[in-house]
This record gives sequence, structure tokens and C-alpha cells, in this order.
Amino acid sequence: MTDPGTARDVHVWDRTIRLWDLYFAIAWLATVVFVLGAAHPGWPVRVVAAGLLVPLVPWYAAVGRRLIREDPPDERPAVRYLAVLVALFLPSAVLVGETRLMAFALVPQCFMTLRMRRALVAVTVINLAPVAGWALLWHPGGRNLFTSTVFAVVTLMFSVAVGSWIIRIIEQSWERAELIAELDASRHEVARLSAAHGALAERERMAREIHDTLAQGFTSLLMLIQAVEAELQDDLPQARRHLALMDATARQNLAEARALVAGGAPADLHGASLPDALRRLAARHEAALEVTGPVRQLPAGPEVVALRSCQEALTNARRHAGASAAVTIRLAYAAAALTVSVEDDGHGFDPAAVSGGYGLTGLRTRTAEVGGTASVRSAPGDGTTVTVRLPVPATVRSETP
Repeated sequence: MTDPGTARDVHVWDRTIRLWDLYFAIAWLATVVFVLGAAHPGWPVRVVAAGLLVPLVPWYAAVGRRLIREDPPDERPAVRYLAVLVALFLPSAVLVGETRLMAFALVPQCFMTLRMRRALVAVTVINLAPVAGWALLWHPGGRNLFTSTVFAVVTLMFSVAVGSWIIRIIEQSWERAELIAELDASRHEVARLSAAHGALAERERMAREIHDTLAQGFTSLLMLIQAVEAELQDDLPQARRHLALMDATARQNLAEARALVAGGAPADLHGASLPDALRRLAARHEAALEVTGPVRQLPAGPEVVALRSCQEALTNARRHAGASAAVTIRLAYAAAALTVSVEDDGHGFDPAAVSGGYGLTGLRTRTAEVGGTASVRSAPGDGTTVTVRLPVPATVRSETP
């Protein structure tokens, strides 16, 4: 069931309860005036009939208003409330026919507080019982009895029609309140799932960035440390060169870490073109670089993917191809595509046997995010070629390679 506070924002009659109070007061006052001013019976009976109507006001104020505002009203208290209301109304209506005017204030409450079947029973009693009691008590003439009976039947039909309309409004209001509650719950669930998805996507992005930058830098440092340990005794100049390369790699890793925290472009691309960034990357990994096609400035997305793909491929090459393997980076600019490939003549591997991790999977994911494709060609003993093809805009501004 919906929260009463939610339904209270939806129900029209609840927002205008004071207008309904005013309507009830006017109907009650008009009925008392008509009763006291009736031509028949005598004034003592009319005064008694008017007096019987007085308790209707405090009974409505104490019980009726609260039941009308409930969502939905509890039918047991509603039945008791209406039973007392009808018990106060009927004696006066039997004594003085003009009391039946009060039915216009009682009938809507039946439909507001009861389900359709019980409401129809209560409305039938309110419309027909006063006429029957009045006829048995006063034995009116045929014309008066006919007129009163027809009026009661017409009033009953009108009450049923209006009551059915009220019931439909109430049911639609309950349904709308439930839909609002469901939509609100769905909105909170969507917001929660969106936040969770965003957090997961950010973790995956950070994992890829760390793998493609810091982890690869640390891997290079470890390999250089191993090389230096082997060279300290036999090849001191080469050891010093590798130490300088370790210094440059550590500084580069620090710059990458700062760029990662700041959320900016990779350190290699800061203030430099993609070919310049790849030249520095190739120098750190002792690889050759070939650039073909008209070099031009491209959006950051494809350039970052191209650089990260080269970093991943170079790290894999140094880790798996063998220390003596020759590595070549090829960067090709075309009218609608940017292609970068990393080729080595090392040990090779079976791509179908590789699964898990952030390496090749991360490379393919990153490439797909910008609409590109990534392929790996390798076989045991036949080297490895990693090729990434990225869609780019048409020529913007050409530079000399």
C-alpha cells in the first residue's frame, strides 16, 4: 500500500478538504432552514427534526474528515461512521420530507469511504428509506407520494452515477499514487545502479591506465635492474647507460602518475605530437619507429589509444619476445584512419591460449571504446605483430614526419 503522505499529495479532495467542509456546512445549514420553514408538519415536529440534525456536524468533524483523508479509508470504522450518520439522518427525514436535502452531503461520503457494493447499499438506504418512513408516518396523498417517490428514484440514480465517477477518481488516484511510489523507487534504484556502474567503469579505467603506464614502467625498471646487475662486472659503460635509462624511466613513471591523478593526457603527449611521443617511447624500449603518411593533429582520444597500445605491445614484447628480439613501431596516417603496429621477431606465442589480465583484453577494450579494432598475429617461434586501427577525422593540418 502506498504511503499516506504520498497519496495526500495526489488526492484532489484531500488538497481541498476545507472546500468540502464548507460544502457540508452549507448543505447542513440549508437543510435546517428548509426543515424549519416547511409547511408540514407543525412547528414542534419541525423543531425536533432540526434538532436531530445538530449531532451530524460534530460527528462529521470528529470522525468523517479523518476517514475521508485516509488512503484508503478503513472500511470498518467507515461503516460505523456512516451507520451513526444515517441513524441521525433518518428520523429527521421521516418526520420532515425536506430533510432529504441533506442526502447531497451524505451520499458523496459513502463513495469516499466505502467500496462500491457497500456504498450502493448505503446510498439506496439514504435515498429510499426516508420516503418509505415518511409515507408510513404521514399517509400523504397519491400525488405527493408519487412525486416524492419519483424524486427519490431520480436522486438515487444521480447518486449512483456521481458515486461511480467518484469511485473511479479514487481508484485512479490510488493507482497513480502507487505508480508514483514505484517510479520514485525505480528512480532511486537507477541512480544507485548508475553510481555503481560509474564506480565500476572508473575502477576499470584506472586499472587499465595503471597497467598501461605505471605497471609497464615498473616492469621496464625491473628488466633494466637485471641488465645492470649482469653488466656491472663486464660492461660498465653499458651499465651506466642502462642506469641513465632507469633514471629516465622512473621520471617518466612519476610524470605518468601525476597525469593519472590529475586526469589529464599521458605525460608523453603533453605538449608533443604523437610521433614525438612514440619516438621517446621507442628510445626507452630500444625499438625502431617508422612513420608514414601525412602527419596531422588528431583528437586526443585516438592519440591516447595509439600511445597506450604501443606501450602495452612494447611491454609484452620485452617480457615475452626475448632480450635479443628486434622491435619495430610503425605509425601510418591515412585519410580516415590511424594505424599503429608493433612488430617483433621474438619467440611468439599462441594468441588463442592467452586469457585474463589487462593486457590484450585491455588493449581491445580501449580500442573498441573509440570505434577501432585491434588484432594480434603471432605463432610460436614466428614473432608477434600487434596492429591497432583507429577511425579519425579527415585531414585537419599536416606536419612533416
